[in-house]
Amino acid sequence: MSVATERARNIAQVLVEALPYIRRFHGKTMVVKYGGNAMVEHVLKQGFARDLVLMKLVGINPVVVHGGGPQIGELLERLGKGSKFVQGMRVTDSDTMDVVEMVLGGLINKEIVNLINQHGGTAVGLTGKDGDLIHARKLFLNRHDAPELKATEILDLGHVGEVERIDASVVHMLVRGEFIPVIAPIGVGVDGFSYNINADLVASKMAEVLGAEKLMLLTNTPGLLDASGTLVGELEAEQAAELVRQGVISGGMLPKVRCALEAVQAGVPSAHIIDGRVEHALLLDLFTDEGVGTLIQGRSEQR
Repeated sequence: MSVATERARNIAQVLVEALPYIRRFHGKTMVVKYGGNAMVEHVLKQGFARDLVLMKLVGINPVVVHGGGPQIGELLERLGKGSKFVQGMRVTDSDTMDVVEMVLGGLINKEIVNLINQHGGTAVGLTGKDGDLIHARKLFLNRHDAPELKATEILDLGHVGEVERIDASVVHMLVRGEFIPVIAPIGVGVDGFSYNINADLVASKMAEVLGAEKLMLLTNTPGLLDASGTLVGELEAEQAAELVRQGVISGGMLPKVRCALEAVQAGVPSAHIIDGRVEHALLLDLFTDEGVGTLIQGRSEQR
């Protein structure tokens, strides 16, 4: 058998393996939280854009929510303004919020849109301020959130918010129009101020409101690791919650797992914590038996 024939057979095998998943997910919505290395490395950015275009072409509806913390920090440094973090959240005064809006709603959002369009897709960029999409409320921390605080102390983080509610009408309209929505996690409060919201939280709530089939969180890790450091391929929501209670899940992975749990407990069938450092991670997780990373399921589901 020639090399060319062997290569063709391998490609055919990949397509055959993907077919049941394409059929199963046709017409379904997938909310993808985009961040980490996948947003920085050129090859990974190009692969991510191609993955989204292919998903749309086979009838799957991706909705992207992106972060941009490192890029915000870099620009603040260039402007001579440092960053202060409490429990992983950036203290955000009015000047910092201006930078956040410029980076998230402008530079990063438009770069993602442009990449998708370059690869044959049709993307539209939004912030939570567009179409009355994300209603925010100001976030305060107390001792439960930050143990270093005094018992009665409340910490004001400035323009840092959390999701109060989402009006997804504009997203539904874009999806029906065959567009790929790309959303920056900026919301508006009843006070009229803009608030920076954690992208994982926005993605989780967006998946719930849209009735998504999956929430897919791109990370800089292989996925969820157990106490021995071994990758957990899949587990049920209650098992994941137990690992949180035991302290096995901690650090930067903890908020991601909590967002995943919130989504599946609200009715999203599954959440996936995916290694975004792997090229074409989205396609590998969607269309192969093995998947990439960790699947947290809210109901009986197999890869």
